[in-house]
Amino acid sequence: MKRREFLARAGLAGVGLALSPSVPAGPGGTERPNLIFLLTDDQRWDMMGCAGNPWIRTPNMDALARDGCRFTHAFVTTSICAASRATFFTGLYERTHRYTFGTPPLAERFVDISYPVRLRAAGYRTGLFGKFGIRVPKGGAGKMFDVFEDLFRSPYFKKRPDGTERHVTDLLGDKAIGFLRSSQDGRPFCLSISFNAPHAEDRDPRQYIWPKAMDGLYADVHFPEPDDADAAFFARLPAFLRNSLNRERWRWRFDTPEKRQKMTRGYYRMISGVDAVIGRIRDELSELGLADNTVIVLMGDNGYFLGERGFAGKWLGYEPSLRVPLLVFDPRLQPALRGRVLSAMALNVDIAPTLLDLAGVSVPRPMQGRSLVPLLANRPTLWRSDFFCEHLFNHPKIPKYEGVRSLRWKYLRYFEQKPVYEELYDLTHDPKEEHNLAHDPQCAAELARLRQRCDWLRDRYGGPFVLRARAGAGRRRS
Repeated sequence: MKRREFLARAGLAGVGLALSPSVPAGPGGTERPNLIFLLTDDQRWDMMGCAGNPWIRTPNMDALARDGCRFTHAFVTTSICAASRATFFTGLYERTHRYTFGTPPLAERFVDISYPVRLRAAGYRTGLFGKFGIRVPKGGAGKMFDVFEDLFRSPYFKKRPDGTERHVTDLLGDKAIGFLRSSQDGRPFCLSISFNAPHAEDRDPRQYIWPKAMDGLYADVHFPEPDDADAAFFARLPAFLRNSLNRERWRWRFDTPEKRQKMTRGYYRMISGVDAVIGRIRDELSELGLADNTVIVLMGDNGYFLGERGFAGKWLGYEPSLRVPLLVFDPRLQPALRGRVLSAMALNVDIAPTLLDLAGVSVPRPMQGRSLVPLLANRPTLWRSDFFCEHLFNHPKIPKYEGVRSLRWKYLRYFEQKPVYEELYDLTHDPKEEHNLAHDPQCAAELARLRQRCDWLRDRYGGPFVLRARAGAGRRRS
C-alpha cells in the first residue's frame, strides 16, 4: 500500500486540500464565504424527512439537503456532548484533546488551533450562541469569538424583561438574526449556533420541553417499538450494560407504552422546533442579501437511543448513538453538484478542517480530521474506509470503550471490564448489531485484524487510556 493511500485509510491525509474552482474562496481575490455552523444536541441521523423518516416534519432541513449535500454515513467519534464538541472545535479525537466531563479544561494549545480562533485571525467575525459545552482556560472564549453567549437549557423557557417566557430554541433564532443584521460591514463571518434541543431536560419529569408553537404536533402518530427493544434481547446483554445509565434513563422515558409514545412525540417536537428556527435564519439571509455567499453546515453532536436495545441516551458505540445527521449547503456549488446524497464516512473531527478550507484558511497540521470540500466538489479523492471511536468519561454507570467502525464491520472493546469484553458485528448482514460474532470461529481472522487496527489507531491518537479526573468536576450536562 502506498504511503498516501495508507494515510488516507487512516483518516490522516488530505487536510488543507485546495478548493475546486466551483467552490471559490479567498485569499486569491475571490470573495470569501460566510459560514454558519448549526449543531444540534442528541439528534440522531434518521431524524429528518430527507433521511427517510416518515413521520418527522423538517421542511427546512430537507431543503438544505435538496439544495446542498446530505451525508448518509456521518458519525461522531465520541458520543457525548463535552468530548464531541471539543472535537468539533479542534478537529481532534478525544484521545488527543483529552477533554470530557470531569477533566481539566481543554488545553490552551488546542484552543489556539480551533476553527473560531483561526478564522478570527484570518479576518472573520466569529460568534457563538447556545450551548458552548466545553470548559476552556480563562480568556479562551474571548480568543475564539467576537460575540459569545452561552445559553443552556435549564430551564428551556427563559423569562424575558417584560415577564414573558421564550424557549431557548427560539431565543437562539433571535440571537442569530441579530448577529446577521450586525454583520453588514463587508467582513465575512462564521456564526456557530449550538442548539440545546432535542436534549431532554433530565431533571424535569416531562423530559422533552418543546416550543409552544409545536404543541399538538405528532399527536396522531403512533411510533412503533424498535425491533430490538424486547425483553429477550435485553436479557442477553452482559450485566454491565443491563445495569448501565442507558437502562436507568430508559426507565425515565420508555418503560411503558404510554410513556414511550409521549416522550417520542416530545423529542420529535423539539427537532421540529429547531427546524423552524433554521427556516427563520435562511429567510433572514435572503432578506439581507447574504444567502448567495453563505455556506450552512448542520450536524448533530451525538446520536440517541429511542428504546433500541432497551436503552435511552447515547454514550455507547452502537449505530443509534454514533450516527448523526450532516448537511452541507453551499450556494456557490454548480447546480449539478446540489441535491447529492454522499455515502462517504464523514466525522465530527472533519468539521473544523472543512470550515477552514471553505474559508481558504490553512488547516493546522495537528488537526486529525479531513476537509469535506473535495467530496462536496465531486473531486476524485482517496477517502477513509474506517474510523476510531471511543468513550472515556469516567462515570460508574457508563462503561468506557474503544473500537473501529469500518464500511462493513464494527469492533468494540470495553477495556475496563474483567475480562475485557469484545463485540464484533457484520453491519452488512446485521445492521442493527444484534449478533455478536466475537466468539464465532469463522470471524476469528476479522476479529484479529480489527483488534490490531484498533491498537494502531489508539496509539496514533494518544495511546492507552490514563485517567485525568479533576476533583469536583460537574457532570450535569451529559
